[in-house]
Amino acid sequence: MGQSKIAILERALAREKAARKQAESILEKKAAELYETNQKLEKSYSELETLLTQKDSQLQGVFENIVDAYLIMDLFGNILKMNDAALNLLGFKDDKVDYNLLKMVSPKDMDRVTNSFKGLLKEGTLTDFEIKITTNLNLEKLVHINASIIYDNGIAVAAQGIIRDITKDKEAEEKLIESENRLATLILNLDSGVVLEDENRKIILTNKKFTDLFNIEASPIELIGMDCKAAAEQNSVLFKDPDHFLERMREIDSLKQTVIGDELEMVNGKILERNYLPIVQGDHSKGYLWTFKDVTLNRTYRKRLEVEKQKYYNIISNMNLGLVEVDLSDRILMVNQSFVNMTGYSEEELIGIKGKDLLPIIEDQPIINKKVKDRKKGKTELYELRIKNKQGEVRHWLVSGAPNYDLNGEIKGSIGINFDITEIKNLQLQKENLLKKLEKSNNELHEYAHVVSHDLKSPLRSINALVSWLKADNKDKLDESSLQNFALIESTLEKMEQLITDVLEYSSIGAGETSKKEVNINDMVMDLLKILYVPSHVHINILSTLPTINGNKIKLQQLFQNLISNAIKFIDKEVGIIDINVEELATHYQFSIKDNGIGIEEKFHEKIFKIFHALNKSKDSTGIGLSIVKKIIELHNGEIWLESEPNVGTTFYFTIKK
Repeated sequence: MGQSKIAILERALAREKAARKQAESILEKKAAELYETNQKLEKSYSELETLLTQKDSQLQGVFENIVDAYLIMDLFGNILKMNDAALNLLGFKDDKVDYNLLKMVSPKDMDRVTNSFKGLLKEGTLTDFEIKITTNLNLEKLVHINASIIYDNGIAVAAQGIIRDITKDKEAEEKLIESENRLATLILNLDSGVVLEDENRKIILTNKKFTDLFNIEASPIELIGMDCKAAAEQNSVLFKDPDHFLERMREIDSLKQTVIGDELEMVNGKILERNYLPIVQGDHSKGYLWTFKDVTLNRTYRKRLEVEKQKYYNIISNMNLGLVEVDLSDRILMVNQSFVNMTGYSEEELIGIKGKDLLPIIEDQPIINKKVKDRKKGKTELYELRIKNKQGEVRHWLVSGAPNYDLNGEIKGSIGINFDITEIKNLQLQKENLLKKLEKSNNELHEYAHVVSHDLKSPLRSINALVSWLKADNKDKLDESSLQNFALIESTLEKMEQLITDVLEYSSIGAGETSKKEVNINDMVMDLLKILYVPSHVHINILSTLPTINGNKIKLQQLFQNLISNAIKFIDKEVGIIDINVEELATHYQFSIKDNGIGIEEKFHEKIFKIFHALNKSKDSTGIGLSIVKKIIELHNGEIWLESEPNVGTTFYFTIKK
């Protein structure tokens, strides 16, 4: 190779090296720029990724926290996604479900759903669509749907919707409509004329009674929308004072306050009662309710009643008996002049005070307190009471107290008629002397009763013996009819002898009594049950330990024997139950003997304690048993009463003083 070629090659090589160095320098510079750009891109990507994550999280939060049920489905009705509210509404546990919403629709509603979905695809939205569905839990619900289409680059890809459960709202709406209908029906059939106006005084509702009261020929429906002001002016001629009628109407309308009991006199003699009720919601007037009622008969009756009341008040005011009327709190409402004279207090001093606190002496306070309670129970009683008049004198009154009733039959207080018997009480000494004589006569009568009893029983025994002899002597000659007659005679003789014995026993109670002593009632009743005949189907229970009391043991035993035997006798159930119990009161023991027998009608509750009054006529009943019981109880300072229901049973209550 020539020297010139080598030189050329060296120069070329040098140029190439220089170019390569220049290229490497440029490449290094570009690489540095590229690295810097790449770092910026990585940072921007990281920031974008963070932003996208935040936005996605925010959107997911919005989706999950929508209060109403929110659901996304494909265009075939398959569920794609739903929030918790939708899960609860449709009856799913989570949104990972493969379920088509058309399954929830009734077949009869399928056409309506199909048409609405077509409309959704066409318009892009669906509003206020209501449909009844059956949820995944087989619950029937009425839902309200607002839906829209989801697009991707202008192409419909899915649908989203808000679903609300309006089942309860619909039920409430139906109930409200039903209530409105009932109210309208009630108003139309009221005995009062009714006019309901709106805030502009236009009639909204009225009834037939209103048109009848004002002789309006139009029907209630034809009056709807009429101006009430114009109607009032037109109808004012129906009233005795038309100007006053209109003036009062304007006054009521301007004040807009409730008015009750306005009276209107009509030209035809009728008296109407007018009521007015403004209807206000918040601070805004929503209408007015007027009612009109014909009270002509009531007012006429009231006037007549006032006349009669005044007449009888004048009579009462001049009676020689003190009359007082009190309310349920025993506060005096009215007194007559005689009562004022008897107490020494003026009418002004008496009205409004509690009579039982002012007049009776302290010792008689328990009496008046008990009588006030009895009066509230409807009892009418006659009793004596000692009072102290304004001058401090103690006077003896005979009081007749009776409950006072209102028109509904409810007790509203009591009325007392008072007679001053102080002078009569001054004759008490003579009375005591008479009582001593009476006691002596009673003793003689008791002795006489024994003699009469013996004299009456002797011929009875003779007749009984004679009948027995006749039967024995003619044993083979008597037919069955004759034997029945003899048996009837014997039964009658037995009953008559028992009657004489009971009468003697009744007349002997309280006469020649031995001194009382402590009697253990529990032991006495237990011993008594051992000797009484008690059928196997009857069970007698002593519910609590009976007390020891001061009394006559023989009489007390007779008392319990009669009541227990009575209970056994009248039990008609397969299983008879008799319960004996006692309750301790302040001054007495209250005993009760309860059975599940035939019971006693209320109208016989007093009658059965009277002598010779037996409700069930039988050979072993003389009608004296309960009379003896009552007399023994009274001997021990007690009372007897009963509670009974026919075919259920009877409870006899009686008290014996401690």
